[in-house]
Amino acid sequence: MSSSETPCLSIAIARMSTPVANHFATWVVQSPDWNGYVHHDSSWPDALSQTWQAWLELFSPDSVPNRLCSGGTAHLPLNATSDSGRQLSYSTRLMQQLGINLWQWLFQGPIQASLHRSQGIAIGQELPLRIRLDLRDADLIPIPWETMQPQAGQPAISLSQYLWFSRTTFDVNPLPQRLAAQKLNILLVLGENQVQNSGRLLNVSESFNLGEEQTSCLPQLKLEEEAIALSSAFEQCGIDLQGNQIETHVSCSVKTLIQPTVEQLISELETDRYNILFYAGHGVPAPDGGLLFLRPNTTINGTELAQVLVRCGIILAVFNTCWSAQPAVETLPEASNPLFQAIPSSSLAKVLIHHGVPAVLGMRDSITDSEALSFIQAFARALGERLSVDQAVAVARQQLLALYKFNQPAWTLPILYMHPEFDGVLVQPLEKIKTEMPNTAVTGFGAVPRAWLRLVSPAVNTPIQAWPLDTGLVRVGRGEGNDVIISEQWVSSKHAEIFCRHSSDGKSQPNYFLKDFSRYGTLVCNHEGWQRIHHQEITLISGMQLKFGSSQGQMLEFMIESQS
Repeated sequence: MSSSETPCLSIAIARMSTPVANHFATWVVQSPDWNGYVHHDSSWPDALSQTWQAWLELFSPDSVPNRLCSGGTAHLPLNATSDSGRQLSYSTRLMQQLGINLWQWLFQGPIQASLHRSQGIAIGQELPLRIRLDLRDADLIPIPWETMQPQAGQPAISLSQYLWFSRTTFDVNPLPQRLAAQKLNILLVLGENQVQNSGRLLNVSESFNLGEEQTSCLPQLKLEEEAIALSSAFEQCGIDLQGNQIETHVSCSVKTLIQPTVEQLISELETDRYNILFYAGHGVPAPDGGLLFLRPNTTINGTELAQVLVRCGIILAVFNTCWSAQPAVETLPEASNPLFQAIPSSSLAKVLIHHGVPAVLGMRDSITDSEALSFIQAFARALGERLSVDQAVAVARQQLLALYKFNQPAWTLPILYMHPEFDGVLVQPLEKIKTEMPNTAVTGFGAVPRAWLRLVSPAVNTPIQAWPLDTGLVRVGRGEGNDVIISEQWVSSKHAEIFCRHSSDGKSQPNYFLKDFSRYGTLVCNHEGWQRIHHQEITLISGMQLKFGSSQGQMLEFMIESQS
């Protein structure tokens, strides 16, 4: 199954400018069914406000009230029971009730009909249904929509294996065309381990309604221990729970930066070696996409970070930091009692998506080290099994629920945002890597002459690295998807191919050819000296020397094994 073929239902919610308080429009932005593009208007019910208020008081007492909080207490039935007749705890009933109320409010009328038709299409194709929610009112963002469930006894939307849930926004620029990577290249950044209060930090924290006592010193992190644990989690992503190597696992490399300067972080990202950024450390909401504390007296906000991540081709950004998916808030001046309004598009996760990062994972609230590590370990294993990003998040969320229970908020904390054009594919899916070579070599006409492409040291004119052409095809370029990667600025992402071709009758000796796809061409040295070819195909002769993109580039040599 290809993630790009997965049917997708995207739903947007926006506040309407009407005299009726908390009146919202809900409509389908993307649907696998042409009849599924429907619209529905409804008011936010008082019962849902009361349940949301009770949920905040129990699970997130430090959160700030907004226009959707009733200020009252939820009236939940004290005698609620499970399907087995066992009486449920108050926390379980509250978690369940909020999820059911949210589902019933969102999926009502024509929106429910569109969902059912989309589910029918997905079932008919034997595929899951991808559901994305675009929250266009900032007051809706702090709500844990991930808890939505159709009824008691059924899984929440973010835990289902048949529904892949994420948040999104359609206020974005188009994504550039990207090739799926062949491995996970992760830049692990660990920020400041202890943030002391300062006037600047207190101002930011006050905007989030955190008191001075709470912000005077954010918890101290054990960075070295965390770096080892997180690196191990990613590097073990190709190992199953029994410790066995997964045959089709994804290889993974991790580079760790501990308390880097902004310049060091940008410089490392600009090597263009990474497809995942993982940040662990302190952060707080702020109007420009939150603040990340890299080192003492050194911060970077989401808007600044976004420019670098998009330019350097980061596909997935993960933030193991509290409130990284929460917007900053401001006080409503007309309110008689303290009431707060979320600032639109101010959360770190949403700012990065706006700027063009394909997928961002942040935290809705504060998260403990043990909860975060459990999630990342399961998430890394799922990515190592070539699952799409949204499916991997669901698997990791299930791990949190199993360890910390349904009636605790841990499994609701990770919030995934995905660009509406991103299909969730981070590494090449299994069906694209299992192609088997025929017994008679690549083309089936006979044996392929054994050949190499080798890097030659200009100082001593001897080979220092070689790539065999065992399959009769080698791709050369700067991008991660190539067989021969040359990290020089004049080399194109997909620069050239070297391949073997047989004659149509299969009787003549097969030959190797080079085809150039690049911007600046390929230099080839033959008996006439160095010549440049550009978007051309030439026959390669054993001993021919090559330079890709520039005469200043490193020299490679093509060699065919003698048949004598």
